[in-house]
Amino acid sequence: MAVQKRFYLLALPALVAASLLAPVAQAQDKFIVMASTTSTEQSGLFKQLLPQFTQASGINVRVVAVGTGQALDMARRGDADVLFVHDQPAEEKFVAEGFGLERKAVMYNDFILVGPKADPAGVRGNNIASALKGIVEKNASFVSRGDKSGTHSAELRQWKLAGVDLGANKPAGYKECGCGMGQALNIGSSTNAYVLTDRGTWLNFKNRGDLAVLVEGDKQLFNQYGVIVVNPAKHPHTKKDFAQVFSDWVVSPKGQEAIASYKIGGEQLFFPNANK
Repeated sequence: MAVQKRFYLLALPALVAASLLAPVAQAQDKFIVMASTTSTEQSGLFKQLLPQFTQASGINVRVVAVGTGQALDMARRGDADVLFVHDQPAEEKFVAEGFGLERKAVMYNDFILVGPKADPAGVRGNNIASALKGIVEKNASFVSRGDKSGTHSAELRQWKLAGVDLGANKPAGYKECGCGMGQALNIGSSTNAYVLTDRGTWLNFKNRGDLAVLVEGDKQLFNQYGVIVVNPAKHPHTKKDFAQVFSDWVVSPKGQEAIASYKIGGEQLFFPNANK
């Protein structure tokens, strides 16, 4: 009995430590992986939004910020629990194929065309199709993300509406960087090129150089974001319940308020529209 008592006394501190650490370990395990677009990350939105969600739910969010196309591919492989992206046709296809449970509208902002303040192609205004035609006619430099992101998909739609067939003959000044929005803007700034960007990333972008907003306000530049929980029927290991908590929260009054309150220099970056 003395030996057993001594063993118990020696083991007691370890047992107490283990019991104290167990809640910490459980809290660390309470997380989801979110595949999202670079615009939500580089605009600074997540720095405001996600801590509020974690405080409300106890669930941490690990963000992988890539182009929307890559984010959708991640989720198809089961490498993410939830998507927060902005390419509605691709999102609806993802759900129709059975990879996502439901797509919910969350918020919107808009795309803008930025370029040199002097506007050598003479495109300033509110007509994106006319602006792109002007860039081609003047052989002006244009930097495309070229990364299958939501912004890249939107850009390709605008070229098509402008009657420019990039597949048949890319304009002389058209360059693809295969990069995120911030890097594309950096290239545009250093080379005085035109760039199509989401407004949120532009407002948070510090290295503007001689770039300015030249085209905005065209209804074709509307930019909608959605959230989708990955379907556990496709990937049983995904954390559907935690992901659903995030999906429900971000479209709730609290989540929508957190989005609306994010501003830079007094200017609102994203506009919640979950219930519209």
